[in-house]
Amino acid sequence: MAYLNIQSLLLFSAIFRVILIVYGEWQDAHMEVRYTDVDYLVFSDAAALMASGDSPYKRTTYRYSPLLAFLLIPNSFIHGAWGKFLFSSSDILVGYLIYYILKLRKVPENLCSYSVMTWLFNPFTFTIGTRGNCEPIVCALILWIIICLMKGNVLQSAFWYGLVVHFRIYPIIYSIPIILVLDPTFFPSDQKPVLRNWSVVHGERPKDGNGCSTLHNLFRNILTRNRLIFGLVSGLVFLFCTVVEKLISFLPQFLVQLVLIFSFAQDLPFCLFVQTVAFVVFNKVITAQYFVWFFCLLPLILPWSKMKLRRDGLSCILLWIGALTHWLMWGYLLEFKGKNVFLQLWVASLLFLAANVFILVKIILHHKHASVFKALEYANSNNVAKLE
Repeated sequence: MAYLNIQSLLLFSAIFRVILIVYGEWQDAHMEVRYTDVDYLVFSDAAALMASGDSPYKRTTYRYSPLLAFLLIPNSFIHGAWGKFLFSSSDILVGYLIYYILKLRKVPENLCSYSVMTWLFNPFTFTIGTRGNCEPIVCALILWIIICLMKGNVLQSAFWYGLVVHFRIYPIIYSIPIILVLDPTFFPSDQKPVLRNWSVVHGERPKDGNGCSTLHNLFRNILTRNRLIFGLVSGLVFLFCTVVEKLISFLPQFLVQLVLIFSFAQDLPFCLFVQTVAFVVFNKVITAQYFVWFFCLLPLILPWSKMKLRRDGLSCILLWIGALTHWLMWGYLLEFKGKNVFLQLWVASLLFLAANVFILVKIILHHKHASVFKALEYANSNNVAKLE
């Protein structure tokens, strides 16, 4: 496994991304379909305005943090691809932070490498950064917040959490599980929390009376019995709903978030992952960049999964790709060909929703749940034993 060490993986990933950026510049200059994300042009224009002393919000459709425009000011005087290199560097940093988190939890080296590869060599992730999308920066910040919490740096994690919510609003959904994981039972205020190692969790024998089984069944029933209703709400909101009904349409998403939070908050990386998947799947708007939000958390849960790649894992991957391709096909015909395929696109959205719900439930049922931190009772029992 020497060839799978983290240094080699990061180096190869960096070279690959540089090649993609160079190729993207060539494609933009010579082909009708541009490689660069249209949002990157908006970022660059806003950065140019800021460099000249104007507000970045004078650029129409720029609705991001002014920090993003500030980071891309070198686009105006170094090279137009500066931002792509910045985002791709953040992409590589995400890979290293994934590795660092897994090593903190004492995951074996080979599992760390395979887990990191699911991020570094994922087509969605390496194209997002090289096309000029800023999501890798957000992903890196979220992983750094997890590291700060694991090391007991609450104030530092609070600072970075405020920054990332300013940068992108969606991480606000992580506020409740972060608060819950600060439970004094697991996270003492006067000492550094003790991490639960991977080897300890996998050395435990499965118990028949799993405390989460009832919550699993509740979650499964909520999703499987109502998935078509949820899809119907999401699909019809734009055409038929009033303002009040649009607000009510958020209720299914809100309820699912609450179920996930109070079921898995102590297993923080897993909780954030399932939360993000549910948030994206039940959202009214989905774009390819949203998938990156949970892809950066997926490697953090793989070492605790009991799912076999050759059977359940491969079937889930093929199902997700098939449903996504079917959905993208109708989206392409609508957006690029101007065909009236609203109904077909809506049905494809329902199928994509159902596929995602099925896979999410599958992941939950195959996950070996374990809190990130050991409970204080271990320390207390040790103190009592010393006194005796």
